[in-house]
Amino acid sequence: MNILFFGPNGSGKGTQGAIVKEKYNLPHIESGAIFRENIKGGTELGKQAKTYIDKGELVPDDITIPMILDRLKADDCKNGWLLDGFPRNKNQAIQLDKALDEAGLKLDIVVEIELDREIAKNRIMGRRLCVNDNNHPNNIFIDAIKPDGDKCRVCGGELSSRSDDQDEEAINKRHGIYYDEKTGTLAAAYYFRDKAENDESLKYITLKGEKSVPEVAAELKSKLAI
Repeated sequence: MNILFFGPNGSGKGTQGAIVKEKYNLPHIESGAIFRENIKGGTELGKQAKTYIDKGELVPDDITIPMILDRLKADDCKNGWLLDGFPRNKNQAIQLDKALDEAGLKLDIVVEIELDREIAKNRIMGRRLCVNDNNHPNNIFIDAIKPDGDKCRVCGGELSSRSDDQDEEAINKRHGIYYDEKTGTLAAAYYFRDKAENDESLKYITLKGEKSVPEVAAELKSKLAI
């Protein structure tokens, strides 16, 4: 089972990806981690990517996609994989689709978590971290995990927020790329959605991201039906 995952920051994509990873024993492949692994390992592709990163430039697709393919061909991916964080635009989707086909790697399922942009932003800006355990869920904009005043709802510990979670300009910029239906990340998702309409071997799944984590997880498992 080879899965491609889409969802804006704040949609719970990482949480749902972790659930799929555990339930189906699939490696959760994140594009950022692939860059770090190649650069740290001193691979030829990693060296090429580093020259662009060091200059503050985007790594070209003809370097990024071969890196991703190498990772998807690794031994731990023989029984399937979950790819997250790539493609980020329609052109990358087209190039990735072509590269997967040429490499004999079949994409089985594409998952898109749908979430209103304003809700996604509020979820990010509403996240609060517990001093005792960062995994204690607290969010001032989600009723189910709303803190007890300014204290952790789980243990009563002091709460704080990450500075990048409060950077509205940066959030809007990331979301601007994601929600762009013409050339951005949603355009990439829709490329596969349109392909699935004419390809019975490709399944396109949409999930309602405004639901609770257990509800989204249950819907995802039901639609995967594996």
